[in-house]
Amino acid sequence: MLEPMNITSIDALRALYATPGERAVKKQLSSLDWHCRRFIELSPFLVLATTGETGEMDASPRGGVPGFIKTPDERTLLIPDAPGNNRLDSLENILATGRVGLLFLVPGVDETLRVNGSAVLLRAAGDLALCAALCTDDRRVPKVVVKVSVQEAYLHCAKALMRSRLWSVESQIDRGLLPTLGQMLNDQTNIQVPAETQEEMIKRYGPDL
Repeated sequence: MLEPMNITSIDALRALYATPGERAVKKQLSSLDWHCRRFIELSPFLVLATTGETGEMDASPRGGVPGFIKTPDERTLLIPDAPGNNRLDSLENILATGRVGLLFLVPGVDETLRVNGSAVLLRAAGDLALCAALCTDDRRVPKVVVKVSVQEAYLHCAKALMRSRLWSVESQIDRGLLPTLGQMLNDQTNIQVPAETQEEMIKRYGPDL
């Protein structure tokens, strides 16, 4: 039996895997082509990954109606910051390092889109108004817009979502298999708040959606 061994070098890692094909390498673009921009236009959901100055990591879900992410040109993305829990982990990391990674999903599509680049936080009135256009109430203006300067963009193959059967109705679980978020936070924080049903939580979230 082979002894467990940590991988400590790129050479050791690469020895375990085949060389990537030419197409897999060449698919990485330095800007958003028509296909990437169309994918973003159809996407209601992305994961925003950031890192802090001393290595803090964060991956934050972001959602809105399709088109809530703006692509004013092939090298720029504008992401409105919607109301959340006010921890500001992602935004503080952007201030510290200015680096982001994005993963876009489109319901029913197994392929994903990955975008990496640099980011700044904007407060210009024109950028805020542009990103407010598709808010649920057509009036809410975000406090901050994340401007991403695209450095890498590429479409990711469907294998992960196919394996997970993410979009399959048969894969959906009964929400009742987990406690409500409030119940879990009561246990995790030892700060007790009155019990709230899933329906009550959804109604409370309503004004911020």
